[in-house]
Amino acid sequence: MITGTGAGSVEAYAARRGLRSRLGGLRRLDWPLFLAVLALSVIGALLVRSATFPLLTEQGKDPEGFVKRHVLNLFIGFALGGLVTVLDYRLLRAYVPILYGVACVGLVAVLTPLGETINGSHSWIVLGGGFQVQPSEFAKVGLVVLLAMILGEPRDGEIGPGRRDVLLALVLAGVPAALIMLQPDLGTTLVFIAVVLGMLAISGAQKRWLFGLVGGGAAAAAAVWFFGLLQDYQIDRFTAFLDPEADPRGAGYNAQQARIAVGSGGLLGKGLFQGEQTGGHFVPEQQTDFIFTVVGEELGFVGGAIIIALLGVVLWRGLRIATQAADLFGTLVATGVVCWMGFQTFQNVGMSIGIMPITGLPLPFVSYGGSATFANMIAFGLLQAVHVRRRPFD
Repeated sequence: MITGTGAGSVEAYAARRGLRSRLGGLRRLDWPLFLAVLALSVIGALLVRSATFPLLTEQGKDPEGFVKRHVLNLFIGFALGGLVTVLDYRLLRAYVPILYGVACVGLVAVLTPLGETINGSHSWIVLGGGFQVQPSEFAKVGLVVLLAMILGEPRDGEIGPGRRDVLLALVLAGVPAALIMLQPDLGTTLVFIAVVLGMLAISGAQKRWLFGLVGGGAAAAAAVWFFGLLQDYQIDRFTAFLDPEADPRGAGYNAQQARIAVGSGGLLGKGLFQGEQTGGHFVPEQQTDFIFTVVGEELGFVGGAIIIALLGVVLWRGLRIATQAADLFGTLVATGVVCWMGFQTFQNVGMSIGIMPITGLPLPFVSYGGSATFANMIAFGLLQAVHVRRRPFD
């Protein structure tokens, strides 16, 4: 009921309603998810500083250079995540073809002279000024929303996606996956496989598709190995995974040094910024692929457990959001993000402790990066968008 007279009272009432609406929107956010991502981001920035400060100091560069860029990327990433959160995710259906097309164009551009080879993978487009774009990171977002659109709308009379829908999804997912393999980027290809299998399983597709894909994937992997289609450095990584001590100064060096760094931290670690392995630059790419070795050495088992627990919260909230989504499209979007983050977390931590081969995947929300940070925050925004609109008419 509006009391008082005049335009001033009406404007004040409208302002109060607008404020209550905005506060209501904030209350509907998944706060455990938000706080977990925020905590991982803050800890990650500290770890990036620890991993890069000594080397930059020795090189006479700005010792805070990496962490400054990383914090800037985090601010941009949270802004992107916030923008995605306020958008109605259900409207994404209309823009999925555009997102998919842009992702494919970016992956094709990498294979042209615009692309740049970094650490053996031709996955980057250098923009200048120290900025680079990795289109395969944004392709993960495109894959999730594409599969959700195709598999999330069963035809009349069908409980789950039919044969045509599954085939269409596999063909369209195969295009960016093939472009990524040409870079070659085996790690991101494996993320694609995990996302496709997970979303197919949740969509209600017949189990024969899952068994067929697993069998076909195993056969394809065997053929790739048998016909020598892998690059030499990729073969070396698998060989080093099976026996790191066979070539401790060559292919097995990264795996050996990673395990030494993680193991040297003991229960409580040597203290933040006090790691000898980290300060001596024994582990390469420590601010990105091997960020967990900084955790193990400087924060110890307890610190590693906290990082894994926070990532577990992200996955748990993602699964909860998937089960409470207003529609199958939302369920599949959340499922795709969980499969992506879950596999990448397991792979990154696993390669740091020696239970998985080295594939060059960063740790979500923790590792240094631009494209990866932006893609992760967009995925975080998608989860929040599905959660905020978990009731059909929100």
